[in-house]
Parts: sequence; structure tokens; C-alpha cells
Amino acid sequence: MKIGNVDLGESPLLLAPMEDVTDIGFRRLCRQMGAAMAYSEFVASDALVRNVRRSLDKLAVSDAERPVAIQIYGRFPDAMAEAAKIVEETSHPDILDLNFGCPVKRVAGKGAGAGLLQNVPLMLEITRRVVEAVKIPVTVKTRLGWDSEHEIITELAEQLQDCGISALTIHGRTRAQMYKGEADWRLIGEVKRNPRIHIPIIGNGDLTTGEDVRRAFEHYGVDACMVGRATFGRPWIFKEMYDAVHDQHHTPVNAIESSYEPLSADWKLDVLKAQVVQSVNRIDEYRGILHVRRHIAATPLFKGIPDFREKRISLLRAETVDALFEQIEAVRPLVRQYAAADA
Repeated sequence: MKIGNVDLGESPLLLAPMEDVTDIGFRRLCRQMGAAMAYSEFVASDALVRNVRRSLDKLAVSDAERPVAIQIYGRFPDAMAEAAKIVEETSHPDILDLNFGCPVKRVAGKGAGAGLLQNVPLMLEITRRVVEAVKIPVTVKTRLGWDSEHEIITELAEQLQDCGISALTIHGRTRAQMYKGEADWRLIGEVKRNPRIHIPIIGNGDLTTGEDVRRAFEHYGVDACMVGRATFGRPWIFKEMYDAVHDQHHTPVNAIESSYEPLSADWKLDVLKAQVVQSVNRIDEYRGILHVRRHIAATPLFKGIPDFREKRISLLRAETVDALFEQIEAVRPLVRQYAAADA
């Protein structure tokens, strides 16, 4: 599957853009685990135009993680076009993605992100302006519509394609759903089956297992699958999904230092430790640990273990790498034992 001239291979798996999650370290780790491409956290176009340092910092890209996509959002055509140029000149990403799907109030409520589903002419103007402003492929990520009474994606997909985008990612929910309920892939499949659609269609929403992505490719015909929240505390999900889709084993290359068999409980714990190390090295010890806590809290490794609440609290309260790793090593026998019993 190609986006413009970027070849992502057959049935690629993509890491979704997620605020405060898909930083350069996590993107690289997921790429090593089997993601064909990773997307940055979304970056506000207005902030880029104003040279806000925190937003400019999000444009950092490592050659080791390529191909990589940078995502921007906003509601003003001039600012979006200017921000697109800044991204292209600063990061030289392989793909520029436009966020027309973020449902949170502070974004959608101000007319950006999924808010543009209520103003399609403006969405299309922004898209045209950005496509004209840069030389790299431009893609869009959006939702089915604003609510269940306005599921406009089948018509919108053609309109966006006419604006010159190189691929379209569809999250199978409306803005009104936020992240609740089940993702509806029926309309994603309908867009893909439309004979007038010739750009790649990427499906997103509720992909949590290898069987989920296999079904998405086989039943809905999507060109790629994008995985988001299921990666929290589980970057190895890309290896699990790759193995399921391609019926072969993907061996992460130099992803982490571990003497354990890939996908064993011990290996997964070492992956989490490696994630802590890269986060600390990128920021500093205290803030690096804070940044990775959501992954430690969300990881399925600890779920279902009896009487684990106090141990989980201790893990989340650790403020140094030594203290956190001591806690992880203390629970390793439990994790190993529970994983064996659950196998």
C-alpha cells in the first residue's frame, strides 16, 4: 500500500496520533514492534504560526522512525497552510496529516478537529489550501459524521479526495459518540467499496487483537489499519497483529535488550522498562516517569492478577527509575505465574 510515493508494504499497521502519547520515543518503539508508520501528537496550527516552543518541539523526528507522519489541526485556512509549510520545512516528514476527527470539547467545540464536520465547506477549503502549500503527501483523519443523524462520510470521502489528499483515515464513530459504544465499520467498508474512490482507505476504531485487524482487512477491504488506545501499555500489540495478519513472525530488530522470548510475559515487562528508559532519557527522571505512568496503569500485564491493587499503587507512586524497576522486578514472578495460568 502506498500513500503518494511512501510504500508501507502489504496490509500495514499504523500507530494513531494521540496527544501526549505518540512522542518520538513511543513512535520509534512501536515502529520497532511492527508498525509500518507512526503519527505524531496533533499540533495546533495557530501555535506553530506563533512559534510556540512547546508545539515546535512536537515536530522533532528521528530518521530511525521513518516513515513518519506529522498531524496538525486548526480551523483557519491561512494558519493551516502556513503551519503545513512550517512542518514540511522543519521536520521533513514523509506524510502531513490533517486532524478533522478530534472530538474533545476544547478542539471540536471551537470549530477545529471533528468540529469541521459541521462546516464541510470550510474543511474542504482548508484541505485544498494545505495540499497546495506543500509538496509531500497530505492525508486526512476524520469520523463518520457529527452524530448518528449526520453520517456524511461516504459523500465527504469523495469531496476530500477531489481536494487532492493521498489517503483517508476513518474512525468508525461520530463526534457525538466520542470514544463510547462500538466503532461502526459498515460505512468504512462502504467508502472503500465505492468505485470512485481511488486513494487508500485506512480503518480505525476498536482494533485490539490480531483477529480484529485480520477481520478489518478481509471483511471491509481497508488498505491499512490504524491502532490507537489499544497501544497503551502494550506497544507489542503491533507484533501480535503483524503475526496474525501475515501468518508469520515479525522479530523486532534491536527494539529492547531482553534475554526472554518475544511476547512472553517477561519480555513484555522488559519492553515496559525500555519504554521508561527512553522516556526518562528524552525528558528527565521525574517527568519521564510521569509521562509513562498511563502506560503502566493501562498495561494488560497486571490485569486480572488477584489482590494486585496495592502493588499497582506502589508502581504508580514510584518517582525514580530505581524505585520503579525494583517494583517491577518484585511483581515479575506474579506476572509470569498469572500469564502461565492464563495461557
